[in-house]
Amino acid sequence: QVHLVESGGGVVQAGGSLRLSCTAAGNIASINNMGWSRQAPGKERDVVAIITRNLNTKYADFVEGRFTISRDNAKNTVSLQMNSLKPEDTAVYSCWMSISGELTWGRGTQVTVSS
Repeated sequence: QVHLVESGGGVVQAGGSLRLSCTAAGNIASINNMGWSRQAPGKERDVVAIITRNLNTKYADFVEGRFTISRDNAKNTVSLQMNSLKPEDTAVYSCWMSISGELTWGRGTQVTVSS
């Protein structure tokens, strides 16, 4: 079994910053794409950022210029630096990784941005 565990969530005031990390453990050979998605209560889950194995990145329009995704292959880790946070960024943030062609999800970490 492969487990992804997120950390770094919390409560921050608007304009503040948080850094999320996600580490995979278990039977892992290699990881292709990694990314972060988020879901607010009563709303759909949206992709926030993606990073490929060759370090190509893509961002949702609503975080462009504020969030930065990165990865550390040696540590099986993907991170999300979130700056200039807004109340509308409040959501459960979940990481995901493509491992041997199979998509695996973390259980999520809560990010709350107060106005």
